[in-house]
Amino acid sequence: MHIELVIAKLITVGLGLLITYQAYQGYRVHGSEPMLYVAIGFVFISVGAVIEGILFDVVGLSIFLAGTIQTAIVSMGMLVILYSLYGRMPRTTNGEGNP
Repeated sequence: MHIELVIAKLITVGLGLLITYQAYQGYRVHGSEPMLYVAIGFVFISVGAVIEGILFDVVGLSIFLAGTIQTAIVSMGMLVILYSLYGRMPRTTNGEGNP
């Protein structure tokens, strides 16, 4: 196992989880539903960053299957983040009945 790759993967997961935490805090403090979806999306992306190596080295899957699973997980995270940007979210009114 290459220690440099493991360190790089741990940094990537750490950054992803930090972004997840901050987005979740934004959801909790401000009630912003899109921030909840950003947090969920980054959980998927963070897990996807390391799952390929785990599936290949630890579980013993082929590199093709491990890579396919990793790509699917990261893609799901990106779709959730995309939903946070373009999905239908409840609108608030400006006091005059107009959104």
